[in-house]
Amino acid sequence: MTDEFAVGGVSVPDTKLAREATQLVRDETNDLIYHHSRRVYLFGALQGRRRDLGFDPELLYIGAMFHDLGLGERFHDSGRRFEVDGADAARAFLRDHEVPEDSIRRVWTAIALHTTPGVPEFMEPEVALVTAGVEYDVLGIGYADLPAADREAVVRLHPRPDFKRRILDAFTAGIRPKPETTFGNVKADVLEHYVPGFERGDFVRTILESPWPE
Repeated sequence: MTDEFAVGGVSVPDTKLAREATQLVRDETNDLIYHHSRRVYLFGALQGRRRDLGFDPELLYIGAMFHDLGLGERFHDSGRRFEVDGADAARAFLRDHEVPEDSIRRVWTAIALHTTPGVPEFMEPEVALVTAGVEYDVLGIGYADLPAADREAVVRLHPRPDFKRRILDAFTAGIRPKPETTFGNVKADVLEHYVPGFERGDFVRTILESPWPE
């Protein structure tokens, strides 16, 4: 581990895998997503320490760094949820580095489920903590659970100027080309707010209008 990013006893893994993941995210995303992803790792790891969870820092870091990669332009025509695009990209990256399949499964699941509240918290620590980091940084869930000094130290390392507006803009840009992927998930709220004419899928109507005769 490196001391450069030490906050509250947590630091960024100083491994070849982590460094290459950082470079990939730097190459494919902008400062907004990079700093957000690093905060997700740090806040997730701090929550893990607070909850006394044993987790693999390297796997948590990869999950955090790739969790929003699927918002990028190269995935706009995938027809899949951005979470799955990011999870698949992480899986390909980890397989290229010959990481064990069980570890890859944890990272894939952590990324794929990071916008599905109420499920990840009951899964492996790496899965739970990617979501915890996202919920902390984006939604402020558990805001008071971490010491103010730790929170402020993370934000000094990875600032969040105008973050609320800018992350919503990033969500909109990433999912606007494939609105059908928002059916039944929280990103439908984003398009409803920011894309004129968007009509969210209706679960009840889908059932009632299904081809079943009864």
